[in-house]
Amino acid sequence: MSHKPSVLFVCVHNAGRSQMAAGWLRHLAGDTVEVRSAGSEPAEQINPVAVEAMREVGIDLTGAAPARLTWDAAEASDIIVTMGCGDACPVFPGKRYEDWKLIDPAGQGLDVVRQVRDDIKARVLILLASFASSR
Repeated sequence: MSHKPSVLFVCVHNAGRSQMAAGWLRHLAGDTVEVRSAGSEPAEQINPVAVEAMREVGIDLTGAAPARLTWDAAEASDIIVTMGCGDACPVFPGKRYEDWKLIDPAGQGLDVVRQVRDDIKARVLILLASFASSR
């Protein structure tokens, strides 16, 4: 497959889970995958505890900002991974969907956010393996 797969991570505020997932995928896949993240109701800024948890593993999220989910971003993505937004996340026909049940890191302490970070890494590794097997 010469086409570079594209993944869109979506959560409600685009401030924690989806940003951490995008950070992991960029870190682990380099430029072999196009990575997007968005929220159905974006927050003002990324969760500082999520930024700190990712910094601990060498991934810098300080330049990222919450973005609103757009039709174009979804349309341009091969895989849409939703995280806890339920009905707030729109469905786009013909896309591969995964729904990751993750603890919402909003308002949580660093210990909880580290668990979410590590859970997301494991899921991103499985997602990456699925690309390799589909080539």
